[in-house]
Amino acid sequence: MAEKTDEQIYVIPLRGTRRAPRWKRSNVAIKDIRTYLSRHMKSEDVKLDRSINERVWDRGAEKPPSRIRVRAMKFDDGQVQAELAEE
Repeated sequence: MAEKTDEQIYVIPLRGTRRAPRWKRSNVAIKDIRTYLSRHMKSEDVKLDRSINERVWDRGAEKPPSRIRVRAMKFDDGQVQAELAEE
């Protein structure tokens, strides 16, 4: 595995998912998380942990959380791995 070069904790707002139809909001939220991390960590290769997916889909497709706290780690090969940050 590559060497870890950067680690950040982000609180990602997901309120913008209300622009999507009710039945697609969790799908849009996952895409928004991936886009947010890609923009802030400056990498196209973003891998999300299963815990993030389970937290977003916890209340179903229509009601994702309004924000989510994630720990993102960037490796020297450019890959970003994100997991749910413990609170």
